[in-house]
Parts: sequence; C-alpha cells; structure tokens
Amino acid sequence: MTSNTTPLSKHVVAITGAADGIGWATAQLFAARGWQVALLDIDGRLANERANTLGHHHIGLSCDVTDEGQVLNAIAQVIAQLGRLDALVNNAGIGDQTTPTLLQTVEAFDRVLSVHLRGAFLMTQAALAHMQTQGRDAKGNRGSIVNIGSIASTGGIPGRNAYSAAKAGVLGMTRALATEWARKGIRVNAVAPGYVATALVAELAEKGAINAPAIMQRTPMGRMAEPSEIAESIFFLASPASSYVTGATLAVDGGWSVLGAPDIALGDIEHA
Repeated sequence: MTSNTTPLSKHVVAITGAADGIGWATAQLFAARGWQVALLDIDGRLANERANTLGHHHIGLSCDVTDEGQVLNAIAQVIAQLGRLDALVNNAGIGDQTTPTLLQTVEAFDRVLSVHLRGAFLMTQAALAHMQTQGRDAKGNRGSIVNIGSIASTGGIPGRNAYSAAKAGVLGMTRALATEWARKGIRVNAVAPGYVATALVAELAEKGAINAPAIMQRTPMGRMAEPSEIAESIFFLASPASSYVTGATLAVDGGWSVLGAPDIALGDIEHA
C-alpha cells in the first residue's frame, strides 16, 4: 500500500460512441450500477439527450475521437464536471467498405483506421494523463481502459480490409498499453464481440451486406448477441471485479472464434 492510496468516491466512466448500440447499452448498465457516466459521441445532441434520460448525475458531450483537440476538451470537461475518471470505454467505430478490394478507396480505408485506431489512441492518451494523478484503490489500481476489438481482430473476413486491420491493431495496442501502465495502476483490456443485434447490423442485413441467418448458423450458440450482453463484459473489465486482469482480450462471440469444424457439425439451431 502506497502513501497516496485513497478511498474512491462514486466511480466515473467515459464511453465513446455512447449514443447508440453497444455504447448506449453500456452507458445504461454503468448508470444502473451506480456509476456516473460521461456519454461521448460525434452526435453531441443525441449524447446529451441520452444523458438526460439517465439522470442529472450524467453528462453528454460532443466528441469526434479522431480530432485531438476535441478529445482533450472532452476529457477535460469530464474531469471538471464529474471530478475524476475511473474507466474509459473506447467504443466509437464505423462500418467498413462493403465492396471488393479493387473497388475500395484509400480515403474510406483511412477513415476506418482513423476512427477505430487513432480514436482509441487519442482517447487513451488523454485519459491516462488524468488517471495517473489519481489515488490508488485498495488493490493499487488507479483506472481501467476497455477497448473494443472484434472477431475480425483475429479472423479473416473477406473484403473487410480496413476494419480487420483496425481491430487487429486495437488488440496490439491493448497489449502494449497494458504492459506499459500496469505498474502505474492502470489496467487495459479488450472485449472482442461477435455479431451483435444492433440497428446498424439490422440495416446491413436489409441491404444484403450481411446474411443474418448464415451468421447465426455459423455461430455455435445459434444467435447474435444482444448489446446488453457485450455491455456486461465491458463492465466486468472496467470494474474492480477484474482488479488483477490486464492485457486480456475477452471473446464475447457465442463461440465463433473457437469453432474448428464446418458449421454443419453444430447441428440444427434449437429455439426456446
């Protein structure tokens, strides 16, 4: 126990891409469990509306995670308004190009890497500057960062060049940060979801960009995840419950990444 160990007040989390999908489900879960939540999103109006829905202890801020100035300002506002930062969830992301490689553009490629990878780096850098000044808890920890990977971090998905590169990079950065900051009391982990039943995925299915029935057949558990299920895993890694976990990637993919046989070997999907 070091001399700067202090009891924690109410926990504070900042979540990027928090206005919809997994980010919004995660914000709701943290709030329900007593955390103060800063919802950061490129759509600041919606982020503020979501924060008001959660209650007056929470804030919504406009933030383009690829813009260093906006990132620094957002983190400064979190500290100014909520007093501290115990956890950061790097959830902001965008979809990939849905065309064959030879039809893809470098501008779109760069944009995907910028949001997923540059954004996570900038947010983490800004958060670390504040977390390292905070007192340690009873386990010696000062803060926690959770990055969002994907089944595309480790498996090949045809045509998903930028997205796969970005998500693989997120896991590499997670490991590098975890080892650098462990002795400073800051943990860095990642969640790697499979397909999640969000509005974005539903839209892609309607456009024919993904085949939802085929995805469910390929997934050993026979379904997509609900956003709330990903949120639970994020919460675990962000919270003191995982106080001795750092540098880990938690697969939350219904068994997708461990399947080593043709999906026909799984048998029929049994519905409740």
